[in-house]
Amino acid sequence: DHVLKYLKKHQRGEVKALLCTSVEDYTPSDVNLEDFFQNGKYESEAARKSDLPQWVLDALVKGKLAPFISDALVLRSTFLHVQVENMQRPSAHSTALPIRQIIYGLLLKVSQNTETASSSKQSNELPVVCEFDRLQKTLKKTFVQAASPPTDFYDDHFSLDKLMEVPESCRQTLLLDTLGVNMSFLESIPSHLQLPVAVTCYWIRCSEPKVTLHQLKALLLMMVSGELHRITGDPDPTVSRAEDDSIAYNEFLKWKEKKPQNKDFDLDAAHSFCQWQCCLQMGFYLNQLLCSPLPEPELTRLYSGTLVQRLYQELKSTPSVENLFSLSPKMTQLYQVLLNTVES
Repeated sequence: DHVLKYLKKHQRGEVKALLCTSVEDYTPSDVNLEDFFQNGKYESEAARKSDLPQWVLDALVKGKLAPFISDALVLRSTFLHVQVENMQRPSAHSTALPIRQIIYGLLLKVSQNTETASSSKQSNELPVVCEFDRLQKTLKKTFVQAASPPTDFYDDHFSLDKLMEVPESCRQTLLLDTLGVNMSFLESIPSHLQLPVAVTCYWIRCSEPKVTLHQLKALLLMMVSGELHRITGDPDPTVSRAEDDSIAYNEFLKWKEKKPQNKDFDLDAAHSFCQWQCCLQMGFYLNQLLCSPLPEPELTRLYSGTLVQRLYQELKSTPSVENLFSLSPKMTQLYQVLLNTVES
């Protein structure tokens, strides 16, 4: 009744009936939440019946695996969220499809032998995951076949329940092979940026339409801005901060405060950046599933849609924006290393 008084009188009867029905239908969870919050233990009847490996259950409870993983593993279906993208083009998620197929293959244990033995059977007998995506502005349901990791990686010993036992170098190789990158290309990149850079290489190779140079530079400059923010904003007193880094960051903040020269919104560029986000999301999930053979990046400092759009627009009209961090030799060098790596 205390809730209903905030509603209009003609709405109260219907809402009260819905609330009463919900209360009657509510079944208390069998999970001991007190034990979970105090000791980090999570046990439920549903988890016991799921027949999932213990390390997967533990990782899901601790948030080390995304709900996307449990949806694919348990429900055999996933929902791909729509972003601010060009609805006349294929979904931005289509670019990351090969990454998702490898994820599905690991989860559903697809081996080369299984595919060979099933080649004479109908394709719908192979493990599939139902994906909900968009077709223009309409919800689209697609059955996606899981892909098989390479034979030298995947055998009976490397099943999902023993995935953590696979040597890290092997897990790292699978991750980078999926993204089409060799570890030798990433050695000059700071470790926490190696995954985003590998994803960027994949994005350049697989996106349609192709990534433009201005889009690429805008994305890399945004990464550099995040790295500069990390260095200058680190509260750890033991972290050394060069004075020129602080000066460069202050100049960057002044630039951000200025009114943009071009306020136009480029939908095709936004669509391309959405594709990059989809690739990063699935690359991030695959890295998590493989028990993080590459360090996880700080996502909050890695991307800003507003910033990358502004950088893109100003790079087209004012190429000197590329020198935005020139007052910091360290950031200038980082930008050149990033650019040289993804262009090689």
